[in-house]
Amino acid sequence: MDPEPFEVGHAVREAINILSSSRNGVQISEVLGTIKCYLGGTENQAPLKEREEFTRVHFSAFLRGLVSNLSPDWIELLTSDQQKELWDSFFLEGPADQVFLVLLDSIISTGPSFRLVKVISILEQFLQTGGMSALMWEVCHQQAQAGLPMFQETLLNKVVCLPDHLCNKLQGNNLPIFFPQNYFPLLATEIIQVLQRISDSLRGGLDCSISFVSQVLGKVCVHGRREEILNVLVPRLMDLTKVDCIWQRMCWRLVECVPDRWIEAVVCGFIQKAPGADVLSRLLGNLVVKNKKAQFVVTQKLLLLQYSYVTAVLQNLLGYLALDSLRRSLLIKVLKELLETWGSSSAVKHSPVEQQLYVSKAILICLSHLKEPEIESNGQELLTSMMGGMKCHLDSNLPRVRRLGMIVAESISSRITTDGPCLKFQYEDDDETRELKSLQQTARLQLPVTDLPNAGNDSPSATPKAVSKRSGNPHPAASAVPEEESDLELDSDDDLIPYDMSEDKELKKMKAPVYIRDCIEVLTGSEDMDKWEATMKVLESLIRRNSATTREVSMELAKVLLHLEEKTYIEGFMELRKRALVAVTITDPVPVVQYLTSQFYSLNYSLCQRMDILDVLALAAQELSQPQASGKNKPRSTQSPCTLTVPCSDSSQNWRRIVDERIKSKTRRLAKSPSLVEPACGPNKFSSLAGHFFFPLIQNFDRPLVTFDLLGDDHLVLGRLAHTLAILMYFAIHTVAAAAMGKSLLEFVWALRFHTDSYVRQGLLSAVSSILLSIPSERLLEDMTDEFLETQSWLADVAEKDPDGDCRRLAWQNLLLMENLLKKLRSVPS
Repeated sequence: MDPEPFEVGHAVREAINILSSSRNGVQISEVLGTIKCYLGGTENQAPLKEREEFTRVHFSAFLRGLVSNLSPDWIELLTSDQQKELWDSFFLEGPADQVFLVLLDSIISTGPSFRLVKVISILEQFLQTGGMSALMWEVCHQQAQAGLPMFQETLLNKVVCLPDHLCNKLQGNNLPIFFPQNYFPLLATEIIQVLQRISDSLRGGLDCSISFVSQVLGKVCVHGRREEILNVLVPRLMDLTKVDCIWQRMCWRLVECVPDRWIEAVVCGFIQKAPGADVLSRLLGNLVVKNKKAQFVVTQKLLLLQYSYVTAVLQNLLGYLALDSLRRSLLIKVLKELLETWGSSSAVKHSPVEQQLYVSKAILICLSHLKEPEIESNGQELLTSMMGGMKCHLDSNLPRVRRLGMIVAESISSRITTDGPCLKFQYEDDDETRELKSLQQTARLQLPVTDLPNAGNDSPSATPKAVSKRSGNPHPAASAVPEEESDLELDSDDDLIPYDMSEDKELKKMKAPVYIRDCIEVLTGSEDMDKWEATMKVLESLIRRNSATTREVSMELAKVLLHLEEKTYIEGFMELRKRALVAVTITDPVPVVQYLTSQFYSLNYSLCQRMDILDVLALAAQELSQPQASGKNKPRSTQSPCTLTVPCSDSSQNWRRIVDERIKSKTRRLAKSPSLVEPACGPNKFSSLAGHFFFPLIQNFDRPLVTFDLLGDDHLVLGRLAHTLAILMYFAIHTVAAAAMGKSLLEFVWALRFHTDSYVRQGLLSAVSSILLSIPSERLLEDMTDEFLETQSWLADVAEKDPDGDCRRLAWQNLLLMENLLKKLRSVPS
């Protein structure tokens, strides 16, 4: 049965009618064989014009007819070989784009049946035999010949969303090949196959569009399947672009043709997956120069608008900008914008510390990539930015922020200073510090890369240059010393002649004072530094042993210690002075506390002295609140594990630990635990003194002095004051004054709740914790109902929106405490 010329449509309609009505296997196989002539690939294939008309106009309708007639009785009329050669071949050998759409539409519109199982099986074979690569290749040809955009858009949506359609349709009966974790790696492999065919086509001198492949890649990435597809695609592209310039240009074109609405997801994926800046340069080319959206993503969004990426991503991104002369101008622009953000006082106050760390890393990496001519031409701008940013960071109350400012300022100073000393700070050397310092060296020790994206080969002459450049560092610690030379210097110590110490005499040990008044005389008038040092070391123990004498001179001794300055170096002088002041306060609390609280708001005191007053009051309150066993009056060291006041380097960690322990103690546990030692019992001496400590401190915080303004620039002291008031409130638990203290403290918190400094907000949130823990829940809800509800609403807002992570954590902790209080009250029978 040979087809008549130019009657393709009639033959297709007749074949569909026969297939729907006939139950004769021979007739069905003849009809299928006749129609297969229009596909080509057979001995008696139809003329080219008829084949083109069939595939362009009638093929989809014929496939739908095949699927609609599919049933167990009908398919059994064909042998297994006939099914493969005649029925399956239409789906596996025909135009892949039409086959894919017909199969997917049939699956979506068909209920559970034999037909559905058969169509799913054909779709599985279609994917396994390279159907997706054939589909994309056909569309690429259609685009080169100005194909139908609506059809291609529909096809794109179906290709990307295939796992979703199959999952929704099949539910628990889905096949593994349609799972996203299997489908998208398969799609990545098919993309490589299409790119290979495009490469062969270009080498043969034929035009071919790559846009559809770019659209598939972009849509997959923006739909959240970036990991699955790029885990396969990027390593293959890395290998193929190493030595082949055509593959390099195809890879550049692949990314450039991604629509702007999807370019961000693709660029971010490539930056994350590339193992180095040279590889990223091979894959992206000069994309950031050609595409404004990609440029915005790389130079703005990834650096300034978020901070979630690891350091390796920053190194890839900034190294990519530095590897080509066309992109280096963007590197300079990025550095200036980073420094502007780093030097913004508003950003330092309101940005999370993690984001400031992210920006600092980016700055250090940029600096390491700068060349000497670039540093010389931009040196004045770098110096101006360094001075402004350093001031903003050093003004911060957070030690971590101050340390970031110091490290970045040191790095800028070392790059712009050609002669003379550079900035040098003292700070804690931890893992974060070491990582930041290593970023300064990374790029300068890397081998130089030329402007060509594929030039990344090793050069033996590069290493000495990098080392010699670094040898000019004015810091001796940073210079490298050859191992042999170092060994010679060590060996030369053996030739030194020892000093003759036979005539030396042992110094007499200075006898320390044994009376309090003698100590006062030594501290105020003695010029004997040895005696002065010995007095400082024994003063605390003398005060605690001689309580009666101390009470007679407590005010004078407190004044001397508060104004005492270090005349000569004594190890731990500040701690010795503070412990002595605590001992005086414990021995004669009322007058000394009244004196210290009055001096806190007086003129002519430094910020350090005011913070010392707060530390002393907190330590004294802690010691007074702790019970002592009768008959034992041993001196207490202020360095106990429960000390609540802490140095500036870690403002409130101990306080938060105390609160966490308090919460833990209130939690019921049903499991058995070992028997605990009975704690010491005794009166809370702080109970009757809490008001003396608390109210004078809180009453004048909003009254600025000439040299002291808590609500202005002295927010560091305000933060310490908030933490100290929280500590005093905590130790006032079960005292008569606790309710009045809590109400005053809550008003203090409410007045400052929108303070811009995160350290102050942390102190306020700690104060709320101490109020919830120290005041009985009944009194809290009866006397302060409105304040309680308003505070709860504020805490919810802080927990959700505050930029500081510690503030959010404290807010959630307080909300949990409030919820527990409400549950406890509801459980009590009325």
